[in-house]
Amino acid sequence: MAFQIILNLLIALIWMSLHTTWDTLNFVIGYLIGLLLIYVMRRFFPREFYGQKIWAVIKLLVLFIKELIVSSVVVLKHIISPRLKFKPGILTYQTELTSDWELTLLSTLVTLTPGTILIEISRDQHLVYIHAMDIQDADELSAHIRGTFEKAIKEVTR
Repeated sequence: MAFQIILNLLIALIWMSLHTTWDTLNFVIGYLIGLLLIYVMRRFFPREFYGQKIWAVIKLLVLFIKELIVSSVVVLKHIISPRLKFKPGILTYQTELTSDWELTLLSTLVTLTPGTILIEISRDQHLVYIHAMDIQDADELSAHIRGTFEKAIKEVTR
């Protein structure tokens, strides 16, 4: 993947050198042309096309921003409401993530989302303990984490 990125930058620089001006627009055009060329020739590279990983990272960032906004609104509703109706608790979540990088990313995303915090990861790295401000259904919360954060992390890292 690093080879593809360097090749793409080289194509962008060659494109810029073919024009009289060295500006951002020419670089972006050259970069997009290089991206297209690498995509067309992707079967000749030993690794998959790096644009797919970039797209997965963008999807993960958009997912995190969406979850951040939704959970912020939910926490704000709990704060503003005159009666406390939430049910705090600790969720034992069994994860399919294996590497330290994946678990670190999951713990960061869960902790940065308002209303939840990752407390501990078990020694065998298969159980994650999460404190949530409002747990109405633990299975639903587990399914939500598995379907959003864990799925997006797998797309980025695997």
